[in-house]
Amino acid sequence: MEETIAAIATPLGEGGVGMIRISGENTRQVMEEVFRPAGAQNLVPRRMTYGHIVDAGARGEAPQVIDEVLGVFMPAPATYTCEDVGEIYCHGGQIPLRRTLALILRAGARMAEPGEFTKRAFLNGRIDLAQAEAVMDLVSARADKAFDVALDQLEGVFSEKIRSIRAMLVDILVDLTVNIDYPDEDIEEITYEKLTEGLAGVKGELDRLLAGADSGRILKEGLRVAIVGKPNVGKSSLMNALLRESRAIVTDIPGTTRDTIEEQLSIGGVPVVLTDTAGIRETEDQIESIGIERSKKSFNEADLVIHVVDGSRPLSAEDREIMDHLEPGRSLVVINKQDLEQVVSFDEIRRMLPDIRVLPLSAREMNGLMELEGFVQEQAGLGHSRTEDPLVTNIRHRDLLEKAAQSIADAQAVTDLQEPLEIIEIDVNSAYGALGEILGEETAGDILDEVFSRFCLGK
Repeated sequence: MEETIAAIATPLGEGGVGMIRISGENTRQVMEEVFRPAGAQNLVPRRMTYGHIVDAGARGEAPQVIDEVLGVFMPAPATYTCEDVGEIYCHGGQIPLRRTLALILRAGARMAEPGEFTKRAFLNGRIDLAQAEAVMDLVSARADKAFDVALDQLEGVFSEKIRSIRAMLVDILVDLTVNIDYPDEDIEEITYEKLTEGLAGVKGELDRLLAGADSGRILKEGLRVAIVGKPNVGKSSLMNALLRESRAIVTDIPGTTRDTIEEQLSIGGVPVVLTDTAGIRETEDQIESIGIERSKKSFNEADLVIHVVDGSRPLSAEDREIMDHLEPGRSLVVINKQDLEQVVSFDEIRRMLPDIRVLPLSAREMNGLMELEGFVQEQAGLGHSRTEDPLVTNIRHRDLLEKAAQSIADAQAVTDLQEPLEIIEIDVNSAYGALGEILGEETAGDILDEVFSRFCLGK
């Protein structure tokens, strides 16, 4: 018998409502011990019931009302975990939630482990492992597009794609097995030409999924954008303009920003991790030097580098040195301070950097900001629709897809050499197993424990 578990399912802190979730065979018994419906009501399944949490106390002590609540009991199997589930909605302060949970644990439940409710949903067959991981992605989504993709995955879009590829592999494995084990039977003989065609189809499907892995990473982790440039060109002003708040200190004194400042925001539904860097220049100031080294690190690790130059002053050696390190495809030059008389022209920089986008802008007056935000959205490459292949946002999924793709590539290589079918079957089986691990159909217990340990309590 599975133990009955309980946990607070809402964030700790002050709020209007907090919820405690219970799951397991003794859920109703536990609820009836701590929850007293008001009046002549009973705990009717799937009906929200008004009442109180009551501490019956030790023998001889008067019962004590802990909180005024709503409670609902939902019998298995039509629940989140496929077990009996109860939910109690308390006032959202830490004390009523903590006291109510303590009574529930005293009544026979135990404290749930992180992710244990979702783990039970997986183990009881309601969702597969990829869908279970999507639950956490849904909770932690930092932008609309990330939420939409996580919702698709929870609904099984990604899982169905994996199952369809596994079905293609099953067809190949059946042909291989029949020809290996029953060569003398009256069956259709598999040809290397047919194998080549089947493996190419699988490889194409895997490659298409992997092609979206970078966009998937951006959705989950955010597009890393570094704002770089020499001191006093308006980097901090640009960051404040994008954030729509005064986050970074702005002065006319060069070198005000002496360390990297990182903020998260959403631009057009795209999660962005924005880094304002210290001005890159030669300096003997030890503290500023450390900040400059961090700026260079942010430069190298960024998905997009925005190089800000002061359009009201001639380009300096420092400007040109930074431009020498800009890479087409992940760089943008912003000619800032367009509200002042211009010395640096758009055409001048285009001649220097013909393969890099150049954008005039005034961070102070926020002119050109919409064009910049549009470029950031383009750089994320997230013009994704639900009719296309699902995006791969989970690093575990990506690694297993890469493993499967490599196994198929190995199978293609030995097929081209017309090696024995037994050798080809090993590689195809390896790919089939890797895709099964994504769904949790061929996953060891310690891997499951690691996956669900990343969840929050109550989920």
